[in-house]
Amino acid sequence: MMESKYISPKINSISWGKLITEDGNTYKDAKLFPGGAREWDWNETGTHHVPGIQPADVEELLKQGSEVVVLSRGFHERLQVCKTTIQLLEKKGIDFHILQTQKATEKYNQLLKEHAVGALIHSTC
Repeated sequence: MMESKYISPKINSISWGKLITEDGNTYKDAKLFPGGAREWDWNETGTHHVPGIQPADVEELLKQGSEVVVLSRGFHERLQVCKTTIQLLEKKGIDFHILQTQKATEKYNQLLKEHAVGALIHSTC
């Protein structure tokens, strides 16, 4: 079993516009990583639905020790992922999953039991 400081917070529930972690914190969009979570503010990196999740969004997860990354595309999969983001993950040899939000949440919760996992979860569109 991993040391507790490397365990990412479990997602207790996800619904439109609201993600709740096991510690009771609530987010609209969340960055989750080994040892914590925070609001995912798209303005910090210039993320928009198109072209999508930016490399800088993922870099933070990697700096926090994520060895596997889950990227959610929204409930209706309107959020895209930049090609440069995918290239970054591939170049660094990071396993990653790009999924619809509910499936991404399930995958993340499954992976955190055995891996240092990070996620970007978009809770709307």
